Amino acid sequence: MKNIAVIGAGTMGNGIAHTFAQYGYKVSLIDISQESLDKGVATITKNLDRMVAREKISEQDKKNTLENITTFTNLEKGAEYSGLVVEAATENEKIKLELFKTLDEVCPEDTILATNTSSIPITKIAAVTKRPGQVIGMHFMNPVPVMKLVEVIRGYNTSDETTNTVLELSKKLDKVPTEVNDYPGFVANRILMPMINEAVETLYNNVAGVEEIDTVMKLGMAHPMGPLQLADFIGLDVCLSILEVMYDGFKNPKYAPCPLLVNMVRAGKLGVKSGEGFYDYSESRKAEKVSSQFTS
Repeated sequence: MKNIAVIGAGTMGNGIAHTFAQYGYKVSLIDISQESLDKGVATITKNLDRMVAREKISEQDKKNTLENITTFTNLEKGAEYSGLVVEAATENEKIKLELFKTLDEVCPEDTILATNTSSIPITKIAAVTKRPGQVIGMHFMNPVPVMKLVEVIRGYNTSDETTNTVLELSKKLDKVPTEVNDYPGFVANRILMPMINEAVETLYNNVAGVEEIDTVMKLGMAHPMGPLQLADFIGLDVCLSILEVMYDGFKNPKYAPCPLLVNMVRAGKLGVKSGEGFYDYSESRKAEKVSSQFTS
């Protein structure tokens, strides 16, 4: 279990790789694009520099962490000797199922296959493998090096041994693992996403503006970030995908995505990663005018 493979060098993947590497694990960071891998390592380096500046770690700790990470564009080579694989690819069911089919073929028989999915059923992912007892959800929070929680999600066939191994491993990363069962949205997003969706509905119904809604939740409910700003940070496309999974899974209208959210994603306004969502990140301006054009 000292060899960890992380699939996906994006926001979550590079954060997961950073965390394992910082705690002494040898990490294979895998992505289809060398450009994505370079960008991911650059992000890790920048975050480590920030930790050094704050005297959280030493320069030697930074050096050791980076030396623990090896990048691969070949999935088979990157994952073939890993005791644990953590998949952090895009939140797309088809992509994840194909990945797990391949991982099942190329990884050793005793390798645990984990997914960082926000909402896709673990049982469904496990069903495409010949090792459903060794498939589990390992849902980190963003930013991974900072946030303590790891949702550890048991699929229908996930074994006690696999669950206990992942719980103990999470603790070794100085995280607080919380075991939950495999239902749409798990715990974190089953509660968070309806709140975000209701904030979007509140904007859609012209009850208040973007800044006003976020201010009420920050100052009135002591949230560190308002729900619309948080949605931008998560990615509006990710929020929409999670809501759609829950709506499909529960068949309950309370999980139906707000039309404004749907339209913004269609228009490519995805939040921080696209430079504009409920806020305009290109010029650090509030994007109330952008939002209002979808409500008029």
